[in-house]
Amino acid sequence: MKVRDVMSRDVKTIPATGTLHEVAVLMKQNDIGSVPVAEQNRLVGMVTDRDLVIRALAEQLPSDTPVRTIMTDKVMYCFDDQDLADAVRNMAEFEVRRLPVVDREKLLVGVLSLSNVASGDDDELSGELLDGVATPH
Repeated sequence: MKVRDVMSRDVKTIPATGTLHEVAVLMKQNDIGSVPVAEQNRLVGMVTDRDLVIRALAEQLPSDTPVRTIMTDKVMYCFDDQDLADAVRNMAEFEVRRLPVVDREKLLVGVLSLSNVASGDDDELSGELLDGVATPH
């Protein structure tokens, strides 16, 4: 099975010039905990709810601060034609619950999340991922 077979295709993104307020509203409206930062469909970063708390709120940054200020710019990702088991092993190893999905031109085409994997038919793969992201170290 390939990543494209289970990934979410309806990806909400924000540009690096978007504000902290805009990304927080986007997260609230879509009930999501992370938002890829994209410029012309190219992945340039990621912002999580944790980034908002630790890097913005705790530092008392104004709500009109650009997202680029707090985004993680070294983002792990996977390819849409990659084997799902390989992507899941990477997610478990690096303890991430979601990965942006890009095509071979590195254009953002989706997101692979723990819930995508859990809704699939492979209970062993789901268990492997859950163990990797939920086990305290």
